[in-house]
Amino acid sequence: MQKIFVTGISTEVGKTIASAIFTEALNADYWKPVQAGDLENTDTDKVKALISNDTSKFHPSSYNLKLPMSPHAAAEIEGIRIDRFHINEPETANDLVIEGSGGILVPLNEEDTMFDIIMPDYKVVVVSRNYLGSINHSLLTINWLLHKGYEVAVIFSGEENKYTEDIILQKTGVSLIGRVDEEKEFTKEVIKKYADKFQGVLRTL
Repeated sequence: MQKIFVTGISTEVGKTIASAIFTEALNADYWKPVQAGDLENTDTDKVKALISNDTSKFHPSSYNLKLPMSPHAAAEIEGIRIDRFHINEPETANDLVIEGSGGILVPLNEEDTMFDIIMPDYKVVVVSRNYLGSINHSLLTINWLLHKGYEVAVIFSGEENKYTEDIILQKTGVSLIGRVDEEKEFTKEVIKKYADKFQGVLRTL
């Protein structure tokens, strides 16, 4: 059984789309431990709407926060303190895709970050998207995870930038899952296309 933790180099880089692709490719379960904002259409709702298989289960978030902010800030404003020991991985015999909130060092409270809920048996996939500064953000994220002993792979999203992508792969040595292009719309059919494309490499992570 695989447990894949999906993180990004920043916000809005394509974590949810990547998570949907992985969930579909592996017929895996999906879990978003902390949801901040958009409670009428959560990331869990978005992934569920993009999945074609009837095997995947969608587990409830441990924390659902109203404000689209860093979890520590949203929680404090709502009078809540996020306790990482109350973020309990769901029980399943299936593969599990876990989608983080923001990047790995996004605070959960005054002590803990998103990194602190990445368990030792998780494989980590970093979603990287090209923008000014993305090389630095990618290298910092990937090298931090490697330094901490995790198995790491990268998936690129958006328009291709050979110079950016080549140097990230060269300097980190991590495996490449592939690319999710800039699509006009992400539908079940588009997600299934990428799931079929990446299924082989995902099963050998």
